[in-house]
Amino acid sequence: MKYRPPIEQQITFLHAQDLAETAVFYEQILGLKLVLDQGSCRIYASGGDAYLGFCQTLGQHMDALPATNNIMLTLVTPDVDGWHEYLVGQGVAIEKPPTLNEKFNIYQCFVRDPNGYLIEIQTFLDSSWPKPTQHLESGD
Repeated sequence: MKYRPPIEQQITFLHAQDLAETAVFYEQILGLKLVLDQGSCRIYASGGDAYLGFCQTLGQHMDALPATNNIMLTLVTPDVDGWHEYLVGQGVAIEKPPTLNEKFNIYQCFVRDPNGYLIEIQTFLDSSWPKPTQHLESGD
């Protein structure tokens, strides 16, 4: 069996109609900790190594989906290239190969799940992004 690179963290990104109003709700009302402000996206700790991200826009990859389907699952890993190679080896169609995204200071690639949901596999290049608190084992 091929080596499967680890997944260290998980982020669910959701579209925000009004990012300022969303920030007030999640920071002041729910009391979630803001861990990274990327300008048009804000990412909150939701527990353990799981995060919620709210973005004014989720970019060109979301434009083709209906508004009710604006959901992107992000898996954070130290090895985007390894995941790309693994997924290609598994016959998964690559939506976008590994690319540096200078705007958000990340390295990322995209695939879609069988339901059409966009899956982003990324690593943060920003040193202020928190390191994982626990490591999950790779699959067999």
